[in-house]
Amino acid sequence: MEEKKIDFKTILGFVLIFILVMWMMYNSRPTEQEIAQQKADRERIEAEKAKQNNNSQAQNTATYTSIPTDSVALANYKSSLGVFAYSASLPSAKDEVTTIENKDIKLTISNKGGEIQEVFLKEFKTYDKENLYLIQDKNASLSLNFTTSQNLNLNTKDLYFEPSFSENNGVKVLSMKLKTSENQYLEYVYTLPSEGYMVDFLIRSQGFSNIINSSKATTLDWSLKARRMEKSVTYENRYTQLTIQYEDDKIERMSEGGDDVGEEKNIHWVAFKQHLFSSILISDKPFENGKFTSKNLVNDEGVDVKFTKDYTAQIPISLQGGEINESLHFYFGPSDYQILEKYEQYNLTDLIPLGWGIFGWLNKWLFIPLFGFLSNYFSIGLCIILMTIIVRLLLSPMVYKSYISQAKMKVLRPEINEINEKYTEPMKRQQETMDLYRKAGVNPLSGCIPALLQLPVFLALFNFFPTEFGLRQKAFLWADDLSSYDAVLELPFSIPFYGSHVSLFPFLASVAILIYSLMTMSQSMQQQQPGMPNMKFLIYLSPIMMLFFFNNYASGLSLYYFVSNLLTIFIMLAIKYWIIDEKKIHAQIEENKKKPKKESNFQRKMREMMEQAEAQRKAQQKK
Repeated sequence: MEEKKIDFKTILGFVLIFILVMWMMYNSRPTEQEIAQQKADRERIEAEKAKQNNNSQAQNTATYTSIPTDSVALANYKSSLGVFAYSASLPSAKDEVTTIENKDIKLTISNKGGEIQEVFLKEFKTYDKENLYLIQDKNASLSLNFTTSQNLNLNTKDLYFEPSFSENNGVKVLSMKLKTSENQYLEYVYTLPSEGYMVDFLIRSQGFSNIINSSKATTLDWSLKARRMEKSVTYENRYTQLTIQYEDDKIERMSEGGDDVGEEKNIHWVAFKQHLFSSILISDKPFENGKFTSKNLVNDEGVDVKFTKDYTAQIPISLQGGEINESLHFYFGPSDYQILEKYEQYNLTDLIPLGWGIFGWLNKWLFIPLFGFLSNYFSIGLCIILMTIIVRLLLSPMVYKSYISQAKMKVLRPEINEINEKYTEPMKRQQETMDLYRKAGVNPLSGCIPALLQLPVFLALFNFFPTEFGLRQKAFLWADDLSSYDAVLELPFSIPFYGSHVSLFPFLASVAILIYSLMTMSQSMQQQQPGMPNMKFLIYLSPIMMLFFFNNYASGLSLYYFVSNLLTIFIMLAIKYWIIDEKKIHAQIEENKKKPKKESNFQRKMREMMEQAEAQRKAQQKK
């Protein structure tokens, strides 16, 4: 009876691993209450926007897509701008752009609004081999909202800036000035070094103390509609989320699967994260507060889906003596831990969700350095295999202890069967079985503990592979991109929770898990007894779960689990045929039985608890 329970726990351990994976995948799904709250928040935000628009209309503040040419309309346009009509009279008041670039990135900045119109990352391509633009076709906006001393509500995105370009030792500087006179202006300064993805961004004003109404809020409005970059848009969307670092390096990650709103204080940086790429706004001095929204744009898989999330950030700007002076930075580039680590003063590596507690620690101090080291010498596919070998070798002592425990239980099986036949009362069976374990020097839980100790490694790697930028568009065998699924067959229909394709690495990993489970059960499993769970069902459940949940995951993760289980099978075979001698184990157990064994405190307490339970049961029967 007890032997059967131990077998069940062993298999249950493997099932729990996949249940935990399922939990990690779905634990962030919003509840009905959260959905209702999100809806209410959206309605509130839309109402506030409508109110602002109504206020603007009430104050006769007009919005123009371009400067009118009709004399009457032009007069109305300049009247709506107040002192900013000066900027509309300059030669730069045209829909023209200025380009600055370095080795890695190219920025296109418009005179209208003085904002970034395009961000092109030179080294990368989208999944369909197109140039990779984080910003293009007006999917992003950055502007200042303020009220003038004449009580006009203005937004810089509707106004024209005057560009001025300079370069010094490879550092490119673009000044964009929104002028109210020759010596009074609001200035955006973009500074781009000769390489890298960091752009310094300075916002400052001169002579604005009597132009801006300091009693009304001045806000920095930033928005981005995240463009699709990867083959599986649902998988990409799962790791696309607005992330905020605030207060003492706290991290807030907004919902990946639904709409979300938030508000934080003392904000260090805001990241519009797009799975393997990010746009980050960083402040040298923390923003006092900010409001954020994230709207999900992906409902299902499909080639026609072009965007994943719609992000907005509304951040109040503090005036100093009526003037604006904000020292900011933009990061437009890969969500690559090793690249982000170069900007350690901003703690940008916190952007990557490596897992909490020991899982994040294992990724940060073991798997990321190990993968980075191996990738300097080998292809990415070989790196995964070599890393798997190293991890399995490190864990092999646990596999050895687990197998030794199974071998001991196998040796004791005939005696346990005798106890089960001799005693009909379950409590007596338990007592005699525990006494046998004590005399033989066998711990029935020792086979479960090594499996539990391996669980942190499993979950750490579950976070590592989906977020490792180094896998992106790296081919291995039939997989053309280890950061996405490795489809070998496209289906004419879609299977719920599975998809419309067949990935080969998850299939191979599932087969390896099945073989491993069968080997484990054959080592210690007894004949099925009435009332016990169907062990064959549990054996087949884990591979099926692996097949379904990993079909759309990064093929690099499935490759790791396939090789890992394959190596575990070989290690178990080596232990069984070349290391373990069951005759010696049996002889050692018989020798242990001859020695007097002192009952441990734990064993004594367990025995006393069972005796008390048995006494209570008999007392109840007498009644």
